Amino acid sequence: MTATEAGPGPDRATVRSRQVAALRPGYQAELADGTDRFFEPRRTDCPWCGATRLRTRLRTGDLLQHKPGRFTLDRCEDCGHVFQNPRLTGEGLEFYYRDFYDGLGEQRLSGVFGTRAEVYRGRARSVAPFTAAPDSWLDVGTGHGHFCERARELFPDTSFDGLDLSEGAELAERHGRLRRGFRGLFPDLAGQLTGQYDVLSMFHYLEHSTEPARELAAAHQVLRPGGLLLIEVPDPGSRFARLLGRWWLPWLQPQHLHLMPAANLRRRLGELGFTVVLEQHREAHDPVDLLAACWLLLDALAPPEDAPWLPGEPPGRARRALRGALFLAASPVLLLAALLDRLLAPLAGRTGLSNAYRLLARRD
Repeated sequence: MTATEAGPGPDRATVRSRQVAALRPGYQAELADGTDRFFEPRRTDCPWCGATRLRTRLRTGDLLQHKPGRFTLDRCEDCGHVFQNPRLTGEGLEFYYRDFYDGLGEQRLSGVFGTRAEVYRGRARSVAPFTAAPDSWLDVGTGHGHFCERARELFPDTSFDGLDLSEGAELAERHGRLRRGFRGLFPDLAGQLTGQYDVLSMFHYLEHSTEPARELAAAHQVLRPGGLLLIEVPDPGSRFARLLGRWWLPWLQPQHLHLMPAANLRRRLGELGFTVVLEQHREAHDPVDLLAACWLLLDALAPPEDAPWLPGEPPGRARRALRGALFLAASPVLLLAALLDRLLAPLAGRTGLSNAYRLLARRD
């Protein structure tokens, strides 16, 4: 009997249910002793400037995966740096990243990243006035390589490589989005890549790193003299961050460990031997703040989706139906939020609503 004669395979929901069931025993055993071991001791000083005047900025849970744990962001009153305190250990980072970008979450996130073609082209265009045709480009934190695929449309003669801690970079190489896909920690791999690249990009990567200063030093090592470093990160000074509180998506706890004001990053780049040649706020803004806040709030109120780290029995048909009904009833609100995001986007730079900023720096 052929595969066609055998009939169609299980649908996506059935496949996911089976995956969740297979992962549940392992997650439950891992959580039997709680989450304390996932956190380092609490810091009393700022990891960016060393000052000791700290203030709690935010306390929240995991609003996306709903994995157990409570997370705190502190703000340095001297330099404005916002950081996770206490910070996750290596074991904690592995636990909270697992099944987000790969595993259970791989298909969903890959679909999201694959639909942002114009965003990726806009990022690539910011480099064009400063280099006509770079020979080689390394995208650090490349995910599944979708940025490189779109940037190649503007720079067809450039060789694009990508680096990521997940298997995404290897998958991107197999799919032809990258010439080479490196998997690992960037500072650990920088030695073998010394002086090989004309452009290096870090899009919403630096805030995930445990030590941003090491990442920036590695970028200096990997770039050729005169090479360009393109960084885009969330802006902790955004007015949306204050207006939306814990529902502001770029807080992204527990993944975001450091959120640095633009002035801090400019100074640090200068100390490392870079000259900032471009700073953009409106162009880096992603108009999703209100929509994402509404969705996160609804997701917190609705019965949760089945996940192997949640206690109790998998949700039955009634709970799944209630969740679907709640989101369906709220669809006009979500639509209005998305419309407002789009209407406010052109004003984001002038009004301080921009949720991100972009810096382009030349290696001296």
